[in-house]
Amino acid sequence: MSEGTGHDTTLDRLSASFVRTAAEQFHGYSPLYERLALAIASDREMLQLAARSREGQVVPLLFLGAVQFLLLRGVRHPLSAFYPSVSGEIPPRDGDPYPAFRSFCMEHYSEIASIVSARTVQTNEVQRCAALLPAFPLVGARSGGRPLALVELGASAGLLLLWDRYSYDYGEGRTYGDAVSPVHLTCELRGDLQPTITMPFPAVVSRIGIDLHPVDVRDSEETLWLKALIWPGNPGRLDLLERAIGVARKEPLHLVEGDVFTRLPELLASVPADSVLCVFNSYVLVQFPREARERLDGMLRDFSRTRPFYRVSNEWLRGEQGTVTLAHYENGEQKEELLAESHPHGKWIRWLVPT
Repeated sequence: MSEGTGHDTTLDRLSASFVRTAAEQFHGYSPLYERLALAIASDREMLQLAARSREGQVVPLLFLGAVQFLLLRGVRHPLSAFYPSVSGEIPPRDGDPYPAFRSFCMEHYSEIASIVSARTVQTNEVQRCAALLPAFPLVGARSGGRPLALVELGASAGLLLLWDRYSYDYGEGRTYGDAVSPVHLTCELRGDLQPTITMPFPAVVSRIGIDLHPVDVRDSEETLWLKALIWPGNPGRLDLLERAIGVARKEPLHLVEGDVFTRLPELLASVPADSVLCVFNSYVLVQFPREARERLDGMLRDFSRTRPFYRVSNEWLRGEQGTVTLAHYENGEQKEELLAESHPHGKWIRWLVPT
């Protein structure tokens, strides 16, 4: 295969990724990003810029996030009028945003290339705690009420590690958590089954997060990157993020920089012996190739020969929606059960386990 043919094949795959992301993620949630993604998919020059992204990243999210990051930084350009997150105008400007978008990208080509080659998609979607929440009291109940030691894979800023510091409303009087928390999450409970969410929540004795590039919530540049990953036209998500950042600034979190495969064993071994070890991940494995997911499972099974533990996963690896699963690891064995189906951003869950 010639170099040119290989490059063209890469751009073809990237084009398909933008089309797929427009249909599966942006449609119905971000009209601006849907239009931009479809236009980028047919623009070889923009695809070449997007192809500068770090390996293993969800390129459409990273590329579009990089553009919004520069706009939020204060770079002046007519493109800002199409971004409610920048202009503050809802609804945003009418018309086709792509000519302004393309112009912006060409004017700031090197800056965008630098951002996408250095940064990663680290969306800390706080609303996903509403999908995770029912699993944690279940772990507590099955462990005799002992306190939990949390270890999050792909923690970003660690905002999901603080799930017990938020309030939750699942409708029809089903409210849980800290009633005075500035972070209030609402979630539709679909289907006929209901999870048993006991109060008070299980005690948490330690919160450890691991990420290739942990986000320091006290660093304004880093928190701006988190905001840049929120799709334009979603003010509710941005507000929740800002409120959760405020909570995180007051909480002790242990965020560790490093690769899961090199740092995780030592972190798992460090948690208090008298606690229930609970590993969890949320929309992280979708960025792992299948071989890496299998390697992670094998490493966790190996560790369970030393100590039993639980793992909660909120991912979208198969089917038409996300799923919440609970696995118990012990003596090198893994037993997993499907708890719920869920919306990718935690807007609804469908509980599947009879109580």
